[in-house]
Amino acid sequence: MSIELAWARCRRRLLRWFRPGYVRRMADKRQGDCPGCPHDIIDARDLKYCRNVCGFWFHRQDSPFRTRGPFGLARYGLAELLIFSLLLGVAAVCLAIAGAMLHWSAWLGLFPVVLAWLEIVYFFRDPQRSIPDDPHALVSPADGTVTNVEEVVQDDFPGGRALRISIFLSIFNVHVNRIPRSGRVVDVRYFPGAFLDARNPESAVRNEQLWIDMVEADTGRPMRVKQISGAIARRIVCWLKAGDEVARGERLGMIKLGSRTDLLLPADAAMEVLVKPGDKVRGAATVLLRLP
Repeated sequence: MSIELAWARCRRRLLRWFRPGYVRRMADKRQGDCPGCPHDIIDARDLKYCRNVCGFWFHRQDSPFRTRGPFGLARYGLAELLIFSLLLGVAAVCLAIAGAMLHWSAWLGLFPVVLAWLEIVYFFRDPQRSIPDDPHALVSPADGTVTNVEEVVQDDFPGGRALRISIFLSIFNVHVNRIPRSGRVVDVRYFPGAFLDARNPESAVRNEQLWIDMVEADTGRPMRVKQISGAIARRIVCWLKAGDEVARGERLGMIKLGSRTDLLLPADAAMEVLVKPGDKVRGAATVLLRLP
């Protein structure tokens, strides 16, 4: 993150020096208001780390960087991809030189380096998904394995209880999170915490996490998606903010390098649950339950 932020400062300086016309055009297209704004915003890229708390925004058609990312990769993971590729590329070159000039056994070290690079690329993939058109369907917010389908105490839900469906994401799963059902974001809350293994039941309470509270568009029914960190995952990404209108299957963020995603609904809501612990699910494609 420090590298990304340093590059962003450098990029803005270069744009002001060499492309003042572009800076003026983007200033005219910038929407919203941010009194006393501490954020330096030229274009939509500068909202990456502050969109949740900044009042400025751009229409989608006015952002030249609105695409999903090259080669089906998550745009919010491109910095990690570049940095890891550079580091592993240097290691591969050093091993190749050592193999050619010192001893053939150094070539064997290329195998784990290449495997590590392939896993990094595989981790940050962001595939397109076919979203079910069933109006009663609530889709999975994440790829992974269902670990819990249970009722839990949740004081701020109707009746003080919620149905919780927990999904564990391994390092081999897609880590882009999705909106389970169309609605409106009412709150986004961050909680610092520990980094227990995401399969540990205590992780739902003790780990660092971010809550996205929504209400359904048609019924006003509350719904909560929790992005929960894991033992390896140390970075939660969510670009939503209160007031956003969201559609089922839309991307909401990602959790980097192994984690857990929980979905909570009022326990007293009439629903048909279609998954059980042990089931494999795919974000935006697998129907977790049907609501009336």
